[in-house]
Amino acid sequence: MRTTKFCTRCGEGVFMAKHKDRYSCGKCGYTEFIGKK
Repeated sequence: MRTTKFCTRCGEGVFMAKHKDRYSCGKCGYTEFIGKK
């Protein structure tokens, strides 16, 4: 079971790297911030 997310732009099969305050896709560069909005 994977704990990381799939990239919403690239689709299934491309995982997002988990950082302290964000998720980041290494393929397309999409960034999703964690926490307060």
